Amino acid sequence: MGYQIIDWANYPRREHFEYFNAMADPYVGVTAQVDITRFLASCTGRGVPFFLSFLYCAGGAANRVPQLRQRILDSRPVEFNTCDTSHTVMRENGTYSYCRLNCMQPFEDYLSTALILQKRAREQGGLDDGEDSLSLLFVSTLPWVRYSAIRQPVPTPADSNPRITWGRYTVEEGRATVPLTLLANHALVDGVHIGHFFDALAEELEKFPADLAKIF
Repeated sequence: MGYQIIDWANYPRREHFEYFNAMADPYVGVTAQVDITRFLASCTGRGVPFFLSFLYCAGGAANRVPQLRQRILDSRPVEFNTCDTSHTVMRENGTYSYCRLNCMQPFEDYLSTALILQKRAREQGGLDDGEDSLSLLFVSTLPWVRYSAIRQPVPTPADSNPRITWGRYTVEEGRATVPLTLLANHALVDGVHIGHFFDALAEELEKFPADLAKIF
């Protein structure tokens, strides 16, 4: 994945970057309930898998926020052109492996490739994200629980890959919602950028039925 080195001399968050980058635990996270009523109906009506479809929207939304494509490389911020997702896939023995996907391609191409790669990850995958793992968006799910908060494991020293997690969706009074958590390194990402992500996700979910209408 290509990236650009951010102009440090003119970087507007230079002071904020240095402040949070010096912390042992520089992460900031938000959990919110996301409305998926229309999206869920579209997936069900057209027979496409919920998880891979939602992942497509979440990955697309994250790529729309430049700060979520930024990483720390050699103690300085860089910005990737695009970021793939790396999500957990449950294996038959109860463990999991990682599966890397490109959410920035047309949905039809994405889905056909994703089904193959996810099957491969389930049968023979591991925990290796490859040499360019710095660009990835780390994704996991907790489909058994409708949670309101979650604590995620993070490395020491801290990394700069955003983490996107969601739980079990529920339907109440005709509205479907899913809890979604975004965890990011505060040296790169502020609350306003997290807000931009949730706004972008709502837009991706809203337009998803229109995208499907062109395919099926």
